[in-house]
Amino acid sequence: MKILVTGGGTGGHIYPALAYVDYVKKIDPTAEFMYVGAKRGLENKILPPTGIPFETLEIQGFKRSLNPAATKDNIKTVRLFLKSIKQAKNILKKFGPDVVIGTGGYASGAVVYGATKLKIPTIIHEQNSVPGVTNKFLSRYVDKIAVAFPDVAESFPKEKTALVGNPRATSVVDVVPSDILKEYNLDPKIATVLIFGGSQGAMRLNQAMLEAFPLFAGKNYQVLYASGDRYYEEIQVQGFDWDQLKNVSVVPYIDRMAEVMINCQLLIGRAGATSIAEFTALGLPAILIPSPHVTNDQQTKNAQSLVKAGAVKMLTDAELSGALLVKTIDEIMQDSKLRQKMAEASKKEGIPDASQRLHALVTEITKK
Repeated sequence: MKILVTGGGTGGHIYPALAYVDYVKKIDPTAEFMYVGAKRGLENKILPPTGIPFETLEIQGFKRSLNPAATKDNIKTVRLFLKSIKQAKNILKKFGPDVVIGTGGYASGAVVYGATKLKIPTIIHEQNSVPGVTNKFLSRYVDKIAVAFPDVAESFPKEKTALVGNPRATSVVDVVPSDILKEYNLDPKIATVLIFGGSQGAMRLNQAMLEAFPLFAGKNYQVLYASGDRYYEEIQVQGFDWDQLKNVSVVPYIDRMAEVMINCQLLIGRAGATSIAEFTALGLPAILIPSPHVTNDQQTKNAQSLVKAGAVKMLTDAELSGALLVKTIDEIMQDSKLRQKMAEASKKEGIPDASQRLHALVTEITKK
């Protein structure tokens, strides 16, 4: 089988696609893949090391402003989109895929739309609780729509839509508990809170952590904080008494995140779709602080669906402080029954067989 995957701009579009590719490689070593992204997207850093054949399109998004400069830019956007459809069709004809899967982003729009015009079976995957502009546009043309949250299904044609989950969940389910926390100078036998703000870190979360560090002294749990490179040096020069904070470990980045997650009892971070897929697959309770800078406030909607399920507590970026953060952590970490209840709710929301479900859709539409 030949599978063309397209999507990009952010890791939230790219990592689910790659997780699905990894799954198919395991069950069908003869499968062939191609990835198509945008020339200026994050995929240009992530894809080359994977060895997957990779093509790019010159494309950009629409500006929401109505000023003359934005209008001029939007005219260019339309021109690039039409040009990209033509380029996409050439790539599709050359590769000859049995199916095209789009995971969001503007490049995905051109490729999937081009595939529908060439009568190639198509699927789009929506990771968030609110549909992205590209997937909303493509929904009327594609054969199937795979969603990660039940709530978003209402935004798409019912007869095409299936609850699949996020393939990143499948990538973490085989991870087993270990002594990895020793690598961060922590005791694997002590309950651990994992805190991170994404690969770059998060300014408001870091400000709250600077206030929170002294408050962690003497707690009966330990804290692992991945600050992001940009904030790591700022923390080192604050003059904290680290001898009094031996239950706290600060690192710029965590490479083996899934392995660390499974050895922790509570997660704190943003409400991105990839992170949610991972911690719910593992059945972790969480405190989520949605980023207010995401289109359509997607992260807040993602978090709210899990709050409703009882799997997480949510704090807003605006209200976040060190005192509030530690108070909320204590409420969960000092109440084992609450923590267990949240963990069970999280596990129930997780879809660890997401890649299998997505592949079932692929099989369904390619056998027609």
